Amino acid sequence: MVKHVIVWTLKDEYSAEEKENIKKGIKEGLEGLKGKVPGIVEIKVEISGLDSSNTDLMLDSTFENEDALKGYSVHPEHVKVATEKVRPFTKIRSCFDYEV
Repeated sequence: MVKHVIVWTLKDEYSAEEKENIKKGIKEGLEGLKGKVPGIVEIKVEISGLDSSNTDLMLDSTFENEDALKGYSVHPEHVKVATEKVRPFTKIRSCFDYEV
């Protein structure tokens, strides 16, 4: 299996309330991909980090294999969520993929 972990920092221009709504939208959108995108074993978005965190939210996902991860990256349902709910609101994206 393959783990796909992403952390994002939201753009500075949003208020705390706006950021909470954006994070909820990202969580709902990405977690809603399970069952729609083949190869997803688990997909979870954490939006309530501790005060010691220096990013706003994290995607923690597991895929059957590297090919499934590659398919996810271009799957129309994922692209729609990324285009509508993630990219317009984030300023920094860091990703780490590894085999488990």
